[in-house]
Amino acid sequence: MKWEYKDCQYGDIIRVKLGSVYHYGIFVSDNEVIAFGLPPTAENLQNQQAIKVLATDINVFSYGNLVETAVLSFKERMKRRSPEQTVTLARERIGEGGYNIIHNNCEHFVNDVVFGEKVSQQERSVREKWRRFQSEKSNDQ
Repeated sequence: MKWEYKDCQYGDIIRVKLGSVYHYGIFVSDNEVIAFGLPPTAENLQNQQAIKVLATDINVFSYGNLVETAVLSFKERMKRRSPEQTVTLARERIGEGGYNIIHNNCEHFVNDVVFGEKVSQQERSVREKWRRFQSEKSNDQ
């Protein structure tokens, strides 16, 4: 999946960079972005149990940052749900909790409603870095 700064379309996966992490959502309109929680600032992550899937506007979602739109490969386009199905599924999940920054975050949410797969590249990247760190650490001993 590639990312571009371009106009968002109904049902698109969008993201914003906040420090070293990205916050993901489903674009419906400038007045409605569905995401698993507000942008992951220290203040918003204080009580992970209170984080829920919600609808907000693009300004609150972006937290003042530039919004990137997913550009899907041919294979990803063939695998994805339609924009209408994506938005319907995302709306059905508004109010859902169970947020976990590693195992059930905003990226898991968007991939689940778009592709039916609860995955996070950010999580995979962190796990891979941790494995390399552990391997290097054990080799040094």
